[in-house]
Amino acid sequence: MAVDAMGGDLGPAETVGGAVTAWREHGVPVVLVGRAGEIHRELARHGAAGRIEVVHAEGVVPMGERGAGAVSVPSGLRAGCELVGKGAASAFVSAGSTGAVVSCAIRGVGRAPGVLRPALAVALPSVTGGATVLIDAGATSDPTPEMIVQFALLGASYAQIVLGVADPSVGLLSIGAEPGKGNRLTRRAGELLPGLPLRFHGNVEGHDVLAGTADVIVTDGFTGNVVLKNVEGSVRAALTLVAEAGVAGPEALREVARRYDPETHGGAALLGLNGTVVVAHGSSTAPTIARACVVARDLAEGGVMTRLMDHLVAEPAR
Repeated sequence: MAVDAMGGDLGPAETVGGAVTAWREHGVPVVLVGRAGEIHRELARHGAAGRIEVVHAEGVVPMGERGAGAVSVPSGLRAGCELVGKGAASAFVSAGSTGAVVSCAIRGVGRAPGVLRPALAVALPSVTGGATVLIDAGATSDPTPEMIVQFALLGASYAQIVLGVADPSVGLLSIGAEPGKGNRLTRRAGELLPGLPLRFHGNVEGHDVLAGTADVIVTDGFTGNVVLKNVEGSVRAALTLVAEAGVAGPEALREVARRYDPETHGGAALLGLNGTVVVAHGSSTAPTIARACVVARDLAEGGVMTRLMDHLVAEPAR
């Protein structure tokens, strides 16, 4: 598996450390891509010099890169995607700019047949004890209604294959539960979704995201990313207030925090590609990177991306 050593806000100090942990403690075979000199120094610091393969790539894609310009930079991000595309790596993990990862993945890994745009799927714990797949969580900010339809199908298949939900329900995120609510994109998607081979719940609202109202919540990448980060921030704020009020013990609070911590879920799977790509949080620390590597390994070994696309093709149209 290829790991973007230079990606993320914290760079090689955390990404290399996380990759070493994934290799040492979880048996994940890793290849680090990026500036070889910096990577080797970090490997030496972790006692892993000469034990993990390094592929040199001089360029670094800045975190502010929106996407399209990333494919022209000879970076570890681009090189990692190309390794997956050539079959030289089973998966790719990056904490770099999401837009840049998406652009390089489309170019280097390739879209699966028939897929208009890839989408990020993240499983958020719900209060019912299960999980809700949020899709798109940040890959495509301005999709068409037809792309939203595909995101719904991808999310439903992901919920079945990865979470084991036999017949997942899909909710469309909007500003009201009533049909016809929302902007033009949401309204048109709401017209198309009932015709899909899935169990369409209808519109859902922001307060439904963690409530277990639907197994999958579909939206555009701009809204989805705002929702994801709002969830993370709201959980932290709520736990801080509860701790200050003294109404719950530290152990209980830590357990709740752990469920929503990026270190726990590792990252979001980029669905709709010909290979496995996991996008970690931009501020990922070493434990988060390690977890993302484990998630990517499990997805690749389970053939999830191939099974997902086979599932979509097998679904008859209504």
